[in-house]
Amino acid sequence: MTAPSAAQLTDACETLAARDPVFARAYDRVGLPKWRTTEASYQTLARIVVYQLISTKAADAIWGRILERHQHLTPAAVLDDDQEALRSCGLSRPKLSHLNSIAHALQSGEVDLAELSRLPIDEARTHLLGIKGIGPWSADTFLMNALGHLDAFPAGDVGLMEAHRRLSDRAHRLSAKDFSKAAEDWRPYRAVAAHLLYDWYNATRF
Repeated sequence: MTAPSAAQLTDACETLAARDPVFARAYDRVGLPKWRTTEASYQTLARIVVYQLISTKAADAIWGRILERHQHLTPAAVLDDDQEALRSCGLSRPKLSHLNSIAHALQSGEVDLAELSRLPIDEARTHLLGIKGIGPWSADTFLMNALGHLDAFPAGDVGLMEAHRRLSDRAHRLSAKDFSKAAEDWRPYRAVAAHLLYDWYNATRF
């Protein structure tokens, strides 16, 4: 688990706030964002896959059943398990296939998570995207939360897009393509921008 220091976050937030009024408003409301840290592990990647494209409530139930079978989820635990029993936790066949392909990649040494932490972000992202089942959102979420890269950015995240819409006083959200383009102006602190948007959204949605 890696998280930026308070000094790094302060510098990034002040830079973003000076550059874009959206982040000036967010920073004024939430202050330094709380960094979402996770372990750089197979279990973290598996959890990201499980939570993709379904409701949080449904994903929580599926993930809970998986952890009842395996308190600590490892590549070997998934590959050696009864596949139909594992699928009965609520996994779709494509998601189970993705969990297996990620497990194979890590177990075989095709991808070394410890090595990823030492690579520049673009190289690390390329390694992750080379694994079947890991798309751009999953790769960037892992790079941001598990490896602490300050410029990782899950551009297609609907929560981020909605927070940006509201902070910008727009009637409609930007398209994923336009949102990703807008985020280019937030380099090299796109992950900090994401955390500001997340925290502002969570603080104001009720």
